[in-house]
Amino acid sequence: MGRGKIEIKRIENSTNRQVTYSKRRAGIVKKAKELTVLCDAEVSLLMVSSTEKIHEYISPSCTHKNLYDRYQQASGSNLWQPHYERMQDTLQKLKEVNNKLRKEIRQRNGEDLDELSFQQLRGLEQNMEKSVECVRNRKFHQISTSTDTYKKKIKNHEETHNSLLREFREMQTLAFQHLTSKVITSLLLGLLMGIPTSLHSACNQSCSPIFRMKKHMDHMV
Repeated sequence: MGRGKIEIKRIENSTNRQVTYSKRRAGIVKKAKELTVLCDAEVSLLMVSSTEKIHEYISPSCTHKNLYDRYQQASGSNLWQPHYERMQDTLQKLKEVNNKLRKEIRQRNGEDLDELSFQQLRGLEQNMEKSVECVRNRKFHQISTSTDTYKKKIKNHEETHNSLLREFREMQTLAFQHLTSKVITSLLLGLLMGIPTSLHSACNQSCSPIFRMKKHMDHMV
C-alpha cells in the first residue's frame, strides 16, 4: 500500500514545522553529497530556517564565493552590486554627519561664523553657555568631593595622633611608677642594712632623677 499524498502547504504547528524542516534538511544535504561524489558536481547549498538559523553545504573542491562568481559570469548578473550601492549610500551619509560635526566643532571654537544668522549665533551662544555651566558644575563637584576626602584623611590622622599620644602617656606613667617602686625598695633596703643617712636626704637624692625624668617626658609631650 503506497504512502498517501502530502499536501504541500505551510505547516501551522511550529513544532511539527521544525521537525519536518530538520528531516528534509538532512535529506537535501544527503542528496547534495551524493551529487558531489557520483556526478563530480560542485554543489553549494544555503538554508535559513524560520528561527533564523543558517545551515549550509559546499562541495569540498570549491567555495561559496567561487560558485557565486561563476554564477554571475554565466547569468550575466551582479550579486554584489546592490550591496556595494548600499555601502556607498551608508558611507556618504557618514561623511555628511562627520562634516556636520566638524563644522559644529569649528563654530564652537569661534570659526566659520560668517554664514550664521543672528538667531543661529544666539542659539550657538546659548548652547555654549549651557556647556560652560555643565563644566562648572562638574568642576565644583570634583572640588567638593576632594575636600570631603581630605577632611576624612585629616580626621583619621588626628585620631591616630591622639591614640599614639594616649599610648605614650600610659607608657610614661608605667615607667614612672616602676622607677618610683625601685627607689622606695632601695631606701627600705638601705634602712634595713643600717646605712647612716637621713630618710629625707635619701629621698631627695634618690627621687630627684625620677622628677627630672618625668619633667623631661612632659616637655617631650
